[in-house]
Amino acid sequence: MFGISDPWIWGVYLLSFICVAWSVWFGIKYWNKEDKRDEE
Repeated sequence: MFGISDPWIWGVYLLSFICVAWSVWFGIKYWNKEDKRDEE
């Protein structure tokens, strides 16, 4: 697939996808949370 046979390259693609998915999840979860530091 994509002409890439090296498993290390597939690992990098997988890690990139996991990082993006985690960032999206984190952003949605904490979108409108109030920051306790702002209250002081």
